[in-house]
Amino acid sequence: MDPRASIIMAAALLFYTIGVWGERIQGRLKWWHLVFFVLGLICDTWGTGLMFEYVGGMTFDVHGIIGVIAIVLMAIHALWALIVLLRKDEHAIQNFHKFSVVVWLIWLVPYFSPMFFSMAA
Repeated sequence: MDPRASIIMAAALLFYTIGVWGERIQGRLKWWHLVFFVLGLICDTWGTGLMFEYVGGMTFDVHGIIGVIAIVLMAIHALWALIVLLRKDEHAIQNFHKFSVVVWLIWLVPYFSPMFFSMAA
């Protein structure tokens, strides 16, 4: 695999985790959390693109399909965070972390699945 993809995907994990757990610990969505959500999304999309180049395109296996779903969820997550912050909906700002943690957990499946698949083989 392209070593750049591994580094970029590790950065995606770092950025996204900081954003999600920073928000969870603080108990309210803030603009800097959104920045980390977007940085995670950018790195994940970039790393995935590099992996597609390496393997010759999308693989329609569990990892590939869940990976695309995870990127779409990350994009929805970031967009929804932007909407919540722009609306200044205090209830949504204080409860957004529930959605964030669920999306983060789903995102971890394709992130770690190659490791589990290689251990099982």
